[in-house]
Amino acid sequence: MNWYAVRAIYGFEMARFWRTALQSIVAPVIATSLYFVVFGAAIGSRVAAVDGVAYGAFIVPGLMMLSLLTQSIANASFGIYFPRFAGTIYEILSAPVSPLEIVLGYVGAAASKSILIALIILATAALFVPLRIEHPVAMVLFLLLTAVTFSLFGFLIGLWADGFERLQLVPLLVVTPLTFLGGSFYAIEMLPPFWRGVSLANPVVYLISGFRWAFFGTSDVGIGVSVAMALVFLVLCLAGVTWIFRTGYRLKS
Repeated sequence: MNWYAVRAIYGFEMARFWRTALQSIVAPVIATSLYFVVFGAAIGSRVAAVDGVAYGAFIVPGLMMLSLLTQSIANASFGIYFPRFAGTIYEILSAPVSPLEIVLGYVGAAASKSILIALIILATAALFVPLRIEHPVAMVLFLLLTAVTFSLFGFLIGLWADGFERLQLVPLLVVTPLTFLGGSFYAIEMLPPFWRGVSLANPVVYLISGFRWAFFGTSDVGIGVSVAMALVFLVLCLAGVTWIFRTGYRLKS
């Protein structure tokens, strides 16, 4: 394992993150504050506690997961797409760096960025509402699993995209709507039976539900099902990345 190469790729991506700290860190904090003003104050005052949890606190795991998914995909997809766009991907491919080391560098940096932003959102939320984390170890593990999985997914999108428009296609038209409709701001049991069944076809529901269980001990679906769904998606993303490196599909273009 060439750890120098992994560290070089990881360090380059993290340096880009810190250079854009205003956009990368301050923007999520402002967005979280606005969510609490709109949902926590305006709507939360009219909504009773959900599963014994105050509405302002109830939406915190959903906000963190929303940021975690979007940031993981955005960071990983742009991180690998830009070298392809600029032509510098050939420098990486011609270096003594294996596919595994490339993935570790880019995906590790993307996951680190998204986890850092999620923790900043958690700290910001604690200023607005009282929080409790009943299962902190499960929360950390779920945070890591989700960040790595969706960073791999973003890596796949960055290899699939042939332009900046396509780079934003899946995050904006698929992932963000699924996250908003996945129980970020409400419990699935609050929906009518038909729409509750439809929601269970949304894979993001299981991620948000499992993450919320780590905070409050309550969830829309069993924690075992949530973890199983997350692991299935992780395996699918790993299989996709492996196939791309074996076939060279659009890796250089």
